[in-house]
Amino acid sequence: MTSTGSPPVYTRRDRFGPAAELRRLAARAPVTRIDVGPGTGGVPVWLVTGHAEVRQVLGDHVRFSTRRRFGSPSGAPSGERPDAMVGQLMDYDPPEHTRLRKILTPEFTGRRIRRLEPLVERITGSCLDAVERAGPPADLMARFATPLAGGVLCALLGVPRDDRAGFLRRCHAFLGPTRSRQRRADAGEALSRRLEGMVRRARATPDDGFLGALVRDHGEEVTDRELRGVCVLLVLAGLDNVSGMLGLGTLVLLGHPEQLAAVRDDPEAVDGAVDELLRYLTVPHAPTPRTALTDVTVGGRLIRAGEHLICSLPTANRDPALLEGPDRFDITREPAPHLAFGHGVHHCLGAALARLELRIAYPALLRRFSRLALAVPAGEVPFRAHALAHGVETLPVTW
Repeated sequence: MTSTGSPPVYTRRDRFGPAAELRRLAARAPVTRIDVGPGTGGVPVWLVTGHAEVRQVLGDHVRFSTRRRFGSPSGAPSGERPDAMVGQLMDYDPPEHTRLRKILTPEFTGRRIRRLEPLVERITGSCLDAVERAGPPADLMARFATPLAGGVLCALLGVPRDDRAGFLRRCHAFLGPTRSRQRRADAGEALSRRLEGMVRRARATPDDGFLGALVRDHGEEVTDRELRGVCVLLVLAGLDNVSGMLGLGTLVLLGHPEQLAAVRDDPEAVDGAVDELLRYLTVPHAPTPRTALTDVTVGGRLIRAGEHLICSLPTANRDPALLEGPDRFDITREPAPHLAFGHGVHHCLGAALARLELRIAYPALLRRFSRLALAVPAGEVPFRAHALAHGVETLPVTW
């Protein structure tokens, strides 16, 4: 998708929340028919907005598949999996998904992620140093949020330091929403070749990093193409989602000074603040579309086998049935079972790592710059359009 034309309704936002049109659809019914344009082969597409209904769909991998694609009226896979999708868990149903996820899960356990804490702290400190050197006003996205997310990703994948800038340029070109479809495809191919080289080196001389550990522990169980696809998935999940949360979360906190002070000064408030920011902002628009494998009722609607469903995570996380005052930002509220990381067997593999980055980054930023403030009126902060994850384009700040 390029930047021309209107984005699909399920991706539309109004600053921190779903856009008015999306809210109207959610208020009308928890499941509604929508038009997502050409490419569905005439198969009906349903938008699921209610929290309970989204949980039902995402939690049921027996009746709803991520493997099936738009444009297949029978609901069956359209031939062999495209090479670009090999290793990307969101294109796998059990038992394929179970096999690959079992291989990857040990690298993302709480214990393994805690070992990354000193690394994330160092990268955060380095990014804050860069902000300070730049001096006010500074763009917090360019100087802090984007480099922090990229630095953690590169360290996780084992990208050599002297190649990280080039690697991240390829990643951002691949993710860039304003580029033409062909330019993004070309960028994707270039990134794929770079990742293939990293996988080959890990096979030849496995180190202590993510790829090296997978090769040592599961060398015969996972192919090079799958390892490459896993890396692509980490790029998709680990850059725009994390940078979007860092930028948007900072902007929200700047608009709530008392809650900002709690995040800055009270370590015990940070976990609750991160959880509420994840719910309130929910930067992913929707997980991989599902296809019904059998006739099934969702939210009072009969979904026929072969029909497609798109689950809106932001509206599900602001469902009044989930919690009281869902449009109110309150870091002191009891945590709710939000869906910012999805649900079911496809729950985000890197959720613990993303939480770690946010738990470290927010208070570190606010402590380093205790007088942090917007350098422009809040209404002039530009939000991302046509992006895979919600966020702001720039965040000019002073201190």
